[in-house]
Amino acid sequence: MAAVYDGGVVMGADSRTSTGNYVANRVTDKITSLAENIYICRSGSAADTQALSSYITYFLHQHRIEYDDLPEVKVAANLAMQMAYGNKNALMAGLIVAGWDAKNGPSVYAIPLGGTLIQVPFTVGGSGSAYVMGYCDKNWRPGMTREECEAFVRKVVALAMTYDGSSGGMIRTLTINESGAHRHLTRGHEVPVGWNELQGTSQGDIASN
Repeated sequence: MAAVYDGGVVMGADSRTSTGNYVANRVTDKITSLAENIYICRSGSAADTQALSSYITYFLHQHRIEYDDLPEVKVAANLAMQMAYGNKNALMAGLIVAGWDAKNGPSVYAIPLGGTLIQVPFTVGGSGSAYVMGYCDKNWRPGMTREECEAFVRKVVALAMTYDGSSGGMIRTLTINESGAHRHLTRGHEVPVGWNELQGTSQGDIASN
């Protein structure tokens, strides 16, 4: 997911990649850099979204060489949309492009399955998104501080992990603003506990018991 706050954007994702009922990777990084100031959050087919991200990164690198400046977020979002829409019958790719640029400030673009491009103040994607849309609609508000937005994003991802079997692992968040991109990792035992869930334990707790 991604959300705009007053001065930047916060992106967040779980770390589980599943193959049917099998967890293929429990520490996946689903937030991929496209440029210094722009990142993409990937859901759907890991292979499809990784390939798309590589192409977009390549084209944005050429764009920066030509213009001698960091690209705007909407440029990256339109590149992603063109590739997703042009190959919509061959891909399963849900994308969120977000970042900060000097001309437009913070911005978030949603590109769901099929390749539609929508600029939004916040968006969620992936298999866990259906469980948390109501929470997002109720609790997101314009003008949040960085700390409020980071807490909001972590809570949303934690709720998705609680109710969706294909979501899990850790919570990775990324804050992008004028000063750059800043990552934060919430490990499995630190993830906020949902209703009727057992509290997780750290590896240190397990070793000491």
